[in-house]
Amino acid sequence: MVKDTTVLTGKCHCGGVRFQATLSDGLHAVRRCNCSYCRMRGAVVASAEMGGVVILQGEEMLTSYRFNTGTAQHFFCSRCGIYTHHQRRSNPQQYGVNVACLEGISPFDFTEVPVMDGVNHTRDTGKPERRAGTLRFIAEE
Repeated sequence: MVKDTTVLTGKCHCGGVRFQATLSDGLHAVRRCNCSYCRMRGAVVASAEMGGVVILQGEEMLTSYRFNTGTAQHFFCSRCGIYTHHQRRSNPQQYGVNVACLEGISPFDFTEVPVMDGVNHTRDTGKPERRAGTLRFIAEE
């Protein structure tokens, strides 16, 4: 099976951090998570394999945050505070990329976004990854 890879550029809000992301399944597998951190952050993410996020500018402006097991590493701009991407806990060989940072993409472009169950994370339960629900966007006419 051939994957639908998509290469897009992105940036943080202030433009200090610019990057290129090679999305491993294009924009076909966007998702959210309901863990304590992601619930507060509220980002919709697409997937990129390790090496699929290349910082083009402002690497020195990126800072990171880890919590709980410390496996996941969340990157954000130290100037404007925008989360750009993170290394996943469920698959440390993969990144989640904030679609709101990608040029020409908005999280509101997706009418339905699966929400994964990060509260009952597969690494904690030993069970397969589970979908907690679906986030829907209905535009006003």
